[in-house]
Amino acid sequence: MDQEQTVAKAKTRGGDLWESLRTLVYAILIALGIRTFAYEPFHIPSESMLPTLLVGDYVFVSKYAYGYSRYSLLFSPPLFEGRILGSEPKRGDVVVFRFPLDTSVDYIKRVVGLPGDKLQMRDGVLYLNGEPVKRRRVEDFERRDRFGNVIERNEQWEETLPNGVTYRTLNLYSFSREDNTGVFTVPPGHYFVMGDNRDNSLDSRVSASANPAGVGYVPAELLIGRAEVRWISIEPSASLLKPWTWFGALRWNRMFTGID
Repeated sequence: MDQEQTVAKAKTRGGDLWESLRTLVYAILIALGIRTFAYEPFHIPSESMLPTLLVGDYVFVSKYAYGYSRYSLLFSPPLFEGRILGSEPKRGDVVVFRFPLDTSVDYIKRVVGLPGDKLQMRDGVLYLNGEPVKRRRVEDFERRDRFGNVIERNEQWEETLPNGVTYRTLNLYSFSREDNTGVFTVPPGHYFVMGDNRDNSLDSRVSASANPAGVGYVPAELLIGRAEVRWISIEPSASLLKPWTWFGALRWNRMFTGID
């Protein structure tokens, strides 16, 4: 092989490597763009949104639903204040937001109160601007083991907000501390959020001054987006280190389903 051929092959290998690197960079930029401006996946780690969301659900969150804040961006750089291209959440939206006391932590709850609203819990019933939110008793929520056996039943209610949004909530106990509260008045630029699992959710009913894990009112700037679809759901019993457990743990009936 002469020197010219050797040089030509070296140039070809160098060109191929550069093309591969350029393709990888483009792919990363496209993925970051989608994550920042369109949709971001989130994992549900707790039971605070039962029965709507189960532990092991993975959801896509619309980043453009409420516009963008610094917290929409990777690493949350302080490039600007407030929101741009913003729109207001609706009552009943399931939203992902940054925890007010630690903005590195993501929470997911349901918006039930808008700026200026007055909310109160009385004997487990949600009151909005002085009126009880309509609700009706439905069948119990059944917890099952991996073999399909019922291991626990919880009281389940269907609530309907004044704008017609309907969803289900759980009542685990006859009396709990957050079943009766004072009146909350949502300040401007903030939202009142609650978990659907009413007796197992630290949300806007609990202020940070009362409990370091309390959410209190959520500033608009901390909203990340609206949860719109479950794209996969897997039982917590599955292990990442044991691939053979994945298939049997998939909840097929929940995959690619909308979030009410």
